[in-house]
Amino acid sequence: MTSMKDISVACGVSIATVSKALNDHKDIGEETKANIKRVAKELGYSPNSAARALKTNRTYNIGVMFSHDDQSGLTHDFFTYVLDSFKSTIEQHGYDLTFINSSKADSRRMSYLEHCRYRKFDGVAIICADFFDPEVEEIAKSEIPVVTVDHVFNDRISVVSDNVKGMHDLITYIYSQGHRRIAYIHGLHSGVTKSRLSSFYRTTEELGLKIPDEYIIEGAYRDTELAYRMTERLLELKKPPTCICYADDFAAFGGMNAIKERGLKIPDDISVAGYDGLRIGQHLEPRLTTLAQDTDKMGIAAAERLIRLIEKPRSAFTEMVVVEGELMKGQSVGKI
Repeated sequence: MTSMKDISVACGVSIATVSKALNDHKDIGEETKANIKRVAKELGYSPNSAARALKTNRTYNIGVMFSHDDQSGLTHDFFTYVLDSFKSTIEQHGYDLTFINSSKADSRRMSYLEHCRYRKFDGVAIICADFFDPEVEEIAKSEIPVVTVDHVFNDRISVVSDNVKGMHDLITYIYSQGHRRIAYIHGLHSGVTKSRLSSFYRTTEELGLKIPDEYIIEGAYRDTELAYRMTERLLELKKPPTCICYADDFAAFGGMNAIKERGLKIPDDISVAGYDGLRIGQHLEPRLTTLAQDTDKMGIAAAERLIRLIEKPRSAFTEMVVVEGELMKGQSVGKI
């Protein structure tokens, strides 16, 4: 097995210089650092993780909570894209990722926090979870460095999408297309739902619109069947809306099916808008009008903040990182 001593002999430098180069210390010249890394790779050098853990008091392993009550975690496009950029970023910094055991079927299972301590995670990212679960809250209140995505805990770093501006931009665009009767089938109660719904009401109020109570319906995220039924309810009103906004793009797909099955055309007879910016929505006919959340930037921000909290706790501070999205006009909102 190749050691740092082998690399030092091959490069003609000290073992200390090899160590600094492999750990990206700034007091080593870039050319020397690149040469040492090249030789290390050619010799098949692999750092001893156990020795590194003893030396740094870190395992270089980050726990990720990525599931939900409906088990949609790994199939949820928005969170999957966030996870992908998060994973790439932590790996670039030499960390591994391990999913936190979320199965509650076994009465002998450890709690989430017990699992984190057993694995000795350097930090935890809560990317998709029931944030009101007492076990999730227990992790957030623990001594372990934590970052959350799309939810804010007191005294914890969080990365959230700018839902207030996102909904404002979406509704303002729909209004600019001539729509005055705008309905909203929103998701279940959560911090995200509250921000979007409040922004919906504030924006329509600023635009001078009066939204009937029957135009606002509670649905659910990623529930196409419920969105289908709620859309039917709106279409049966004596004065139906000219545009329906949905909790997310998946819900919008269910609404679009209900509209098409009634023989109506989108956007000629009624307009539709989603939220999230899922890629599949841009391959529909018509292309879905939606607010695309910047999942790449959210994942990178979550990873970088967590790594800083782990490696430089004295200079890391609690903050809420707000990431703006982008309006995708698509073709599903017509002009009146």
